[in-house]
Amino acid sequence: MNTFLYLLTVLIWGTTWIAITFQLGVVPAPVSIAYRFWIAAAVLLAGLLLTRRQWWPPRQAWPYLFAQGIALFCLNFLCFYYASQWVTSGLEAVVFSTAPLWNAINGRIFLGRPIKPQVMAGALLGLAGIVLLFAPQMAGHWHDSHTLLGLALTLGGTLCFSCGNLLSSRMQSLGLTPWLTNTWAMLIGSTTLGVAALALGMPFTLDESPRYLGALLYLAIPGSVVGFTAYLMLVGRIGPDRAAYSTVLFPIVALTISTIYEGYHWTPLALCGLALVLAGNLLAFLPPSLRAKLMGAA
Repeated sequence: MNTFLYLLTVLIWGTTWIAITFQLGVVPAPVSIAYRFWIAAAVLLAGLLLTRRQWWPPRQAWPYLFAQGIALFCLNFLCFYYASQWVTSGLEAVVFSTAPLWNAINGRIFLGRPIKPQVMAGALLGLAGIVLLFAPQMAGHWHDSHTLLGLALTLGGTLCFSCGNLLSSRMQSLGLTPWLTNTWAMLIGSTTLGVAALALGMPFTLDESPRYLGALLYLAIPGSVVGFTAYLMLVGRIGPDRAAYSTVLFPIVALTISTIYEGYHWTPLALCGLALVLAGNLLAFLPPSLRAKLMGAA
């Protein structure tokens, strides 16, 4: 079951990055995100009611739901949607693949979990890889505030995602399922974005092009309902650190798609960077027995 959830998460989330870029343009980013999670929350709530599962959270869950809604379904996606204007979707996925490392660090800060030495070694390799991957894109653009802002937003979105992971882990320890918590956290996050968009005078328009509507439905149902539920089920089954290991495989899918649709150009430096990111995550989160076998084979 864990393997199935891993593969499902990787295939869906590895392709959502490019779908996000299809939504940029006519509709303001906060409004697009609100549409996405209103649809996803409605589908999840209908599923809970039809299957007669618990649909109303207990009182002690609401502080965590509000925090998760703001971190995971509001700030996280605001960062990635705006970053997509200046950073290719494939490179966003590469930065996002460092989520396991941030989960380990945040677990230490907020939950007192120990950080293993190989996790820190993996973090250093991963960060070095990100530098190499971004070096070709940043050549001649180190004074380009938009490109630097895109990178900063991508890192910020990854940190928000990590915080949402820990909150989900906490709620599942209270016996709450991701079906229930995702429903209300998505509703909280999307409504927060909707209210903020109204306050800022953003138009609630709808791009009626097949490209936009197709991306919206894909992001709302497979990307949000299925993807987040599968991923957060993994968080509950094996913990946030190991579950986030699935993000290591996202760059392979996302960079392949980015090469086709966004004209991402591979360079020897970029290939070395991707190898370092993958090696860092493997070093940090592969089981010791398997890691020893791989090192022995090498």
